[in-house]
Amino acid sequence: MIDASTRTTPFTALAAEPRGLKGVVVADTAVGDVRGAEGFYHYRQYSAIDLAEQRPIEDVWQLMIDGALPTTAAQREAFAAEVRPLRAIPPTVAAVLRVIAQVSEPLDGLRTALSLAAAGRGMRPNIDIDAAQRRADALFLCAITPTLLCALHRLRRGLEPVEPRDDLGYAAGYLWMLTGDEPAPAHADALEHYLISTIDHGFNASTFTARVVASTGADLGACVVAAIGALSGPWHGGAPSRALALLDEIATPDRIDAVVRPLIESGDKIMGFGHAVYRTDDPRSVMLRDVALRLVAGRPVDDPQRRLVTFAVGTEERVVALLDELKPGRRLRTNVEFYAGVVMQLCGVPAEMFTPTFASSRVIGWCANVLEQAADNKIIRPSARYVGAPPPAVVPAYAG
Repeated sequence: MIDASTRTTPFTALAAEPRGLKGVVVADTAVGDVRGAEGFYHYRQYSAIDLAEQRPIEDVWQLMIDGALPTTAAQREAFAAEVRPLRAIPPTVAAVLRVIAQVSEPLDGLRTALSLAAAGRGMRPNIDIDAAQRRADALFLCAITPTLLCALHRLRRGLEPVEPRDDLGYAAGYLWMLTGDEPAPAHADALEHYLISTIDHGFNASTFTARVVASTGADLGACVVAAIGALSGPWHGGAPSRALALLDEIATPDRIDAVVRPLIESGDKIMGFGHAVYRTDDPRSVMLRDVALRLVAGRPVDDPQRRLVTFAVGTEERVVALLDELKPGRRLRTNVEFYAGVVMQLCGVPAEMFTPTFASSRVIGWCANVLEQAADNKIIRPSARYVGAPPPAVVPAYAG
């Protein structure tokens, strides 16, 4: 038996890393980065906000997967032609999609549907295929995800799925498949801004999950399904609808203090405020606030959509003031979820589809990270610090 008095603990030499690995660098990446102190983030070498304002999402998709933006119309069309046929739901998946929709919400159903789609495609472990096949698998997953989400949403509500249209861009096509109505150009543009802004954001929980699974050599489908599981958590992808629910609870400007002050004083999280990285304005929130204001510009003062945006802006200002008062020095500001819910509601996206819509764009970032991980892989296997009862203890005999 080992003498517990002389035992050594192999973990004593390990560095005391912060909980949640905050600030710990675990890999090199060329996909993008978040510079929280500056309120800036980028995809490859380009500002993500600049891309959202100047390029369609298809161009950013190509940038993330292939590493470069298209520079000619021919390059753009070649990529569009490559991904267009990948949006159709395979018959093997379509055959069970109605059952999946009956028992699960769209984001949960997406895990099942994507897993089946990946299996039906014959996806193999990343370590057993070349870079070209991994890229092809990534494009398939990115292309089919929006179609699956919209079909699951409609089937769950007793409606038939709407087929993708070749004449519509990504954002307009998403609204078309979701609602079955011709999308307003302003709504498609606003949603596209949101989708581009959420493609990637450093080593967040879901992206890190995708890379951990990728580091085992698993296939791309497994990596994305695991990431969806991480995104389903309310502290990650589930916040847009909860931020909008906070506005509903406040209801009127005179109730902001009564609702929010007790939450801050009790230490509760204010959905839509604060971020793990940013200590200044979240650039995504700033952009989406402008997008929301543009959507309602020129509408009458008493128009319901204009009142929603005006109320959201006023609530943001007051809650920030309360946070500065009650948590001085923390500089807690609105994050992307606060105005994401507002913009998506203005565009006709129902609250239950807020997080699935987030997933429809983030899958592009997940796949870019998985491709990078697979290209220069090292299994991710951190250590843990044991804090339980000292081993080895004597195994007790049964009493009596």
